[in-house]
Amino acid sequence: MVKPPQQPSIYSLTLPQLREVLVNAGFARFSGDQIYQWIYKNLAFDPDLWSNVSVKARSFLKENYSFTLPKVVWNGHSTDGTRKFLVAMIDGKTVETVAIPAKNDRLTLCISSQVGCAIGCTFCHTGTMGLTRHLSAGEIVGQFLVITDWLKRHVNPDARLTNIVYMGQGEPLHNFDNVKNATEIFLEDKGLGLGQRKITLSTSGLVPQIEKLGDFPPVNIAISLHAAHNQIRSELMPINKVYDLERLFKAIKMIPLKAHRWITYEYLLIEGMNDRVEDVTALNQLLDPKVSKINLIPFNEYPESAFKRPSETRIKWFQKELMNKGFITTIRTTMGTDILAACGQLKSQQSKLNLWVEESVSQFDI
Repeated sequence: MVKPPQQPSIYSLTLPQLREVLVNAGFARFSGDQIYQWIYKNLAFDPDLWSNVSVKARSFLKENYSFTLPKVVWNGHSTDGTRKFLVAMIDGKTVETVAIPAKNDRLTLCISSQVGCAIGCTFCHTGTMGLTRHLSAGEIVGQFLVITDWLKRHVNPDARLTNIVYMGQGEPLHNFDNVKNATEIFLEDKGLGLGQRKITLSTSGLVPQIEKLGDFPPVNIAISLHAAHNQIRSELMPINKVYDLERLFKAIKMIPLKAHRWITYEYLLIEGMNDRVEDVTALNQLLDPKVSKINLIPFNEYPESAFKRPSETRIKWFQKELMNKGFITTIRTTMGTDILAACGQLKSQQSKLNLWVEESVSQFDI
């Protein structure tokens, strides 16, 4: 296997960081703006294409930074239009990334922040992997860039990812600094220019990191709640044994919300476990309908799963009960189940990785 390059990734640099690097090396500050436009607006990843950037500046960056992007080594296309990608990093580690279409030409990328996950939620396929390592900011941003490029080349030259959800593999707040840097890159007007409302950060409830969200860009926040009783939540999410509902909601109250912003609570509906009358009552006592949205996620079954999906009648009943109590309550449309691309089904699969033969490794520009 090829060893990773020693150089840091150019895609890990925010625009202020890139400007600083260039100025300290004796180059013009505005060169950073030009480079950002080449990379993020023009998808020109080869410095030799940057015609308005000095040769010396390009040579300096090539000597000190890696321009290598992750590689798409497998992709699956669902009957509903969802596309799942197995993406390999330069060290051969892989993550799964999902592009989800919706109405009004919205195309959301469900992005991974770690190789595996340490949280170990019992309902989640990713949780069976354990944690291998964090992704760098450049690897997180690289997923967006390489999938955008793939879609333009293989699907439609005008293809454009419009939204990002940090709901792929990993706990985003466990990788706080890299996810923060990546988010700043996604938001940069001179680059990708995604709006704050186009990015959703999801967390399982890592309380010490939630308390730091005042230092995070003001994007949408989603809390993986899944139960309003400590006993049930601890069974589903071991993190609740450390940061129970009382500690979690104390931290949530500290999150700075802009005007007209809500916190979305993700609630995975599992048959006979958290879809009962007493669960509706507990949610009503726990959440404030004035600042809370509830997103119901019918459980997506996967091989060896111990849980079952409720009936459609039960799902709609649960939604109606919450709406009657004043909550904005949506049911997430299940997409990509035929390729195991739905919520909770992502897991890097060795069988797919084996399709990526050794000769493909040479495609990395190192």
